[in-house]
Amino acid sequence: MNMVDKCRLESFLPPVESVPAEARKCQFPPGARDLSRAVMIEARSRGIRICCAESCTGGLLAGAITGNAGSSNVFTGGVVCYSNESKITILKVPGEIIERYGAVSEECALAMARGAKDLFGSDIACSITGIAGPGGATPGKPVGLVWFGVVSSEESSAFPRQFQGGRGKVRRMAVVSALEALLRSMGRMGNER
Repeated sequence: MNMVDKCRLESFLPPVESVPAEARKCQFPPGARDLSRAVMIEARSRGIRICCAESCTGGLLAGAITGNAGSSNVFTGGVVCYSNESKITILKVPGEIIERYGAVSEECALAMARGAKDLFGSDIACSITGIAGPGGATPGKPVGLVWFGVVSSEESSAFPRQFQGGRGKVRRMAVVSALEALLRSMGRMGNER
């Protein structure tokens, strides 16, 4: 079993000691025992408001964050835009991006995060778009491919992850990766707002 599998993925909230080495580069704030709580504590301590836009995870990221008491102080909202039409209509993703690059792409992930940040007036936004499976793969875009976007006033970045396993596992791993990305990005943001 690899390190990622050792995470308590069924709850989305791996304890600090089971977080993959890459995520341990993030310093967890005092009192945080899992990634979602670490995100909330870090956001609260810095006065950062966060939001998310999700596709393949269907609201699981928002659920992981709002599962923490006090999350209403930092979480402004989340939106599930599963269809291309909803990405275009709600998040204002340009149709040309989806036509040219597809919904599972760097360009779409960034546009989704920008759209969510604008929609909710947050300081930082994270987006998730991918192919959870078992169907949906296309040439160059296999099942398990997930793109993430993170947008703040100081950063605009996107990165892919390729997960193995069934639909549920891909979705849970995507939530963990999004939480890690939010925590890392908040750590790079300026001092308290």
